[in-house]
Amino acid sequence: MSKPMRNCREITALVLQAEDRRLGLGERLSVRMHMLICKACPRFLKQVSLMRKASARWRSYSEE
Repeated sequence: MSKPMRNCREITALVLQAEDRRLGLGERLSVRMHMLICKACPRFLKQVSLMRKASARWRSYSEE
């Protein structure tokens, strides 16, 4: 059972866990609900996404 409202620390942990595994329905809903009311966590999500794209690009560049 997921918590109805999580704090920023828990949400950032879930965002990082989502890199390695698919989050459960309750976890995904918690992240989405939190993202609606928080200004910092969506920025963190964008930064993680940017880092993922940059590392993928670097990997493809280093394989050439």
